[in-house]
Amino acid sequence: MIAGGLAIAAISACTTGSVLSLEPAVDVGSQTSAVPEYAGQKYAGMQRLVPSNPYMTAAYPRMDEPMAPTEQMPASEVECRKDLKRLGVVYTDLAPIREGQCGIDYPVKISAIGSIGMKPAATLTCDMAATFAGWARNELVPSARWRYFSGVRTIRQGSSYSCRRIAGEGTLSEHGKGNALDVMSIELGNGKEIDVRRPGLFAFRTRGFLNTVRADGCQYFTTVLGPGYNYDHRNHFHFDIKNRRNGYRACR
Repeated sequence: MIAGGLAIAAISACTTGSVLSLEPAVDVGSQTSAVPEYAGQKYAGMQRLVPSNPYMTAAYPRMDEPMAPTEQMPASEVECRKDLKRLGVVYTDLAPIREGQCGIDYPVKISAIGSIGMKPAATLTCDMAATFAGWARNELVPSARWRYFSGVRTIRQGSSYSCRRIAGEGTLSEHGKGNALDVMSIELGNGKEIDVRRPGLFAFRTRGFLNTVRADGCQYFTTVLGPGYNYDHRNHFHFDIKNRRNGYRACR
């Protein structure tokens, strides 16, 4: 599932489950090597888990307010939505979200990726939605079929758009830009639910599945964090598409 050219130290750490430590003030992007763009993939943290804001304050529009039909989008946003449709993503365009330094100019609310339900629906930028959908279809589903002989029924997420800063830092979280999603568990078509929290010592199949899912994410996202990285990520995978210098990625 992982391209041969991706055998970098960061991904090895993900696959083997070893724990790496970083000082909170250090840009994790500077700790990893550049990873070439995943072949054919157009769309390629460190914060406490906070549920997505269900509504804005009275001074801002509701996050679930549909976009007005007359709203004009840049060509890149229009093209991205074509990609969502090709990927089978079920989505709704929302009105712009503006909340101080946080917000999304052209948000989408994702409720499903083909037959895979997203619970609850996730509010993201179109680029993040397309990246996540590509990963789910091309990596998550095949991994589930290989390990469990089953498809994926539901992805349970704990946080999509949420206006906040990275814990212990003054930097705006990628969640505040709509560029991040936290995955808590994955329900398979056979009814089995796989919790992202570290499995038991003898749960070889589950551990192998989660390690594969985590490492394959490094081909698509610029940040992949999860159990073993730090306490805040003990119960979920954090995926985001933060733009870093020189194409650096952080996979922990």
